[in-house]
Amino acid sequence: MQDDAGEEAVPVSGRTLVVMPTYDERGNIRSTLSGVLARCPQVDILVVDDGSPDGTGVLADGMARSDRRIRVIHRAGKQGLGPAYLEGFRWALDQGYDTICEMDMDGSHRPADLVRILAVLASDPCLDLVIGSRRVKGGRTANWPWYRDLISRGGSLYARIMLGLSARDVTAGFRAYRARILKRIPLDQVRSNGYVFQIDMLRRVLASGGHVAEVPIVFVERKVGSSKMSSSIVAEAMVQVTRWGVERLREGLRSVPRKAGCRHSGR
Repeated sequence: MQDDAGEEAVPVSGRTLVVMPTYDERGNIRSTLSGVLARCPQVDILVVDDGSPDGTGVLADGMARSDRRIRVIHRAGKQGLGPAYLEGFRWALDQGYDTICEMDMDGSHRPADLVRILAVLASDPCLDLVIGSRRVKGGRTANWPWYRDLISRGGSLYARIMLGLSARDVTAGFRAYRARILKRIPLDQVRSNGYVFQIDMLRRVLASGGHVAEVPIVFVERKVGSSKMSSSIVAEAMVQVTRWGVERLREGLRSVPRKAGCRHSGR
């Protein structure tokens, strides 16, 4: 895992949980968890494993036994990214955490950037969501093939236009939410999966009156294992965003007051 050296962890407000879904990440879990806890020793980590056949969940259990900051939820089979995060959110809210983060297990999200995200959230009590962004000044991707970057940029731009979102990196999965904003969102109504889940949560945060900021990060291509990105995930995102965009347009048209017609006296 690539990281910046010489950066110290920052204090955060209240209890913080980092939710990390996993599926076949045995080659990354040790370095990822140890990196997060070294940089941010004040946080807890919840691993949500979808029955990884490579033994990721078993390895997570072993790490949890040796470090009380690590917790593990086992789910039966591969159910997807969105449902995994939702289960993690509910668990965090039930346990009384004040800040709930999303972070990839594959080493793409650097612990040094988690420090920055949490610092920004802690510095402004008005913020409800801080996004680790590849698309603001100072943010970038490292070692990505050009076509993957093009798909990511195009998807973000399309979603921003269709849904009227001001954030630059709407598909980013490196985030920190305040618990209060998640409590305002009816999580049981969230049906999205894959990477469109991130777009869905962002629009729900904004619709709930939440305040959002973006922090530049470096997104590093994984070194171990294979990406979970697929054409079906991209297609799902396009279909869902189009549907939400059409609904938004219809609601906007319904809210426009109709002008009263002119009355003419007949002769």
